[in-house]
Amino acid sequence: MSNFNLNSITEALEVSPVKTGVSFLGKGLKWESEAGAKALIDAIEACASLQFLNLEGNTLGVEAAQGIAKALEKHPELKEALFKDLFTGRMKTEIPIALMALGQGMIVAGAQLTVLDCSDNALGPNGMTGLVDLLKSPTCFTLRELKLNNCGLGITGGKMLAKALLACYEESSKKGKPFALRLFIAGRNRLENDGAKALAEVFGTVQSLEHVEMPQNGIYHPGISALSDAFKKNSNLQILNLNDNTIGPKGAESLAEAIFDLQCLKEINFGDCLLKTKGAMYLAEALQDLHNQIEVVNFGFNEIGPEGGYSIANAMYNKDNIKSIILDGNQFGHDCREQIKETLEECGRLEALGPFDEDDSEGEEDDDEDDEEEEDEETDDEDAGGESDQAEADESYSDQHVTTEPEISHLLTDNHNTSSIDLDESLPNTVESYCRINYPSEGMFNALEEPNKIEAFREYLKSVPSDDYLTHLAFTILKLSEISEHNSEALEVSEALIADAYDYAKNNNRLKSLRNFLLIQLGLLKCEDHSFKPGYNMQGCRHALRNAIKKNIVPEEEQNFFNVFMEHRG
Repeated sequence: MSNFNLNSITEALEVSPVKTGVSFLGKGLKWESEAGAKALIDAIEACASLQFLNLEGNTLGVEAAQGIAKALEKHPELKEALFKDLFTGRMKTEIPIALMALGQGMIVAGAQLTVLDCSDNALGPNGMTGLVDLLKSPTCFTLRELKLNNCGLGITGGKMLAKALLACYEESSKKGKPFALRLFIAGRNRLENDGAKALAEVFGTVQSLEHVEMPQNGIYHPGISALSDAFKKNSNLQILNLNDNTIGPKGAESLAEAIFDLQCLKEINFGDCLLKTKGAMYLAEALQDLHNQIEVVNFGFNEIGPEGGYSIANAMYNKDNIKSIILDGNQFGHDCREQIKETLEECGRLEALGPFDEDDSEGEEDDDEDDEEEEDEETDDEDAGGESDQAEADESYSDQHVTTEPEISHLLTDNHNTSSIDLDESLPNTVESYCRINYPSEGMFNALEEPNKIEAFREYLKSVPSDDYLTHLAFTILKLSEISEHNSEALEVSEALIADAYDYAKNNNRLKSLRNFLLIQLGLLKCEDHSFKPGYNMQGCRHALRNAIKKNIVPEEEQNFFNVFMEHRG
């Protein structure tokens, strides 16, 4: 794509009195191969002191990532890895491999990162596998800022993240310098309660946080309570953003208890969290006497009635550093709004009040019993939907950043081309009948009439219309693979057919289709169709695939994809 260009390298090398590094910020480049990323690789190699690498706003493929990783191996001085918005349009199987390659390059170099930003990438739980090894490694023992905003991690991805960070803390502590994360940003990830609880364990263990942002994560009061207990242990916490979660009065009570212990707070954002009047009063009471460093408070759009509004306004009396007070979108009514303004004016805080016009209520207080009833309903709904919520969260990566190989839906259809497949299990016991049945038994395989089973399967599959050949071949591999752990003959046939499948896929530009089909059928990659469940014995199928990889039957360029998913998800 790019030839050697001294001007482009010079432009990429950014120098400031504080930091030097390479930036391709917002270039909109599409790096597919190592040759295509030559300008970037040359810039990295030409940089005498690569303190930061900023690749935001481009799109990176696996081969290019592997080439970049080789260049990174020579830069132990790297501190900031800025990989925001780096995988637009990439297959979800490509992202973890590319991230793992970049991470391995930094690990080999012995880099000691202070900042890692992978925000606005459609990671999902599958993509998270590409970051696990890096986060657990000595390269991240020194990490101070971790940004994973809008990555669609879901509950599973959140738990994987938490597990990796706890491992980082444990191993770094053994070296005498415990992991001391200061900034954590993970908004818009559908972490929900279970993901929040997992990360709360990290926060409570690390105890070094100064800045936490977790907006729009579907967290209810059980998750908020777990986070609150963890925040108490982070006495230097200055910025806390939980916007657009369902904190409610119960969660606010837990947060209030934590806030009493957090005297370094400068900014709190609890907007759009359904605090209600009671929740606002809990938090206002916690802020009332001290917290003199507070600069920003956001209580907007929380269905807060007049009594809660008065409590917040009164809590601002001693806040000499306050710059912004957001109270819009509540249920104060006209008279209460005027009274709040008067209160703030009396203590010299009126200039800090933001827009204050969005309020259609008459200023009537909510009945306490109604608050409790709503809160109980939220809890009941959440408990009832726990399992489905987790499944949904696992799939909550940002679809706008992902493209899916069109053949995948065709390959995943059990009833593929039913006009040419007879599912009558009374057929004679031949390879043809074995292939025509969706779920043939091991006994049927053992009783097959044909003496040379490999050639018999190949001959039958050659008779399949060419448009359906790969589909039939792939499903036949699964039928054989699921019994391969304890049937050596079935394993032998599956190996031969796997080799045929890859020969065909490579010659017909369908490697990605075959890869995704196998990953989904083996339960290693989530399917776009939420209702899909793998129908074959995944343990047996994975056994056959591992065997094929060991024997290099699977092409080398494809092996990395399967190894990564089987290591972290298998």
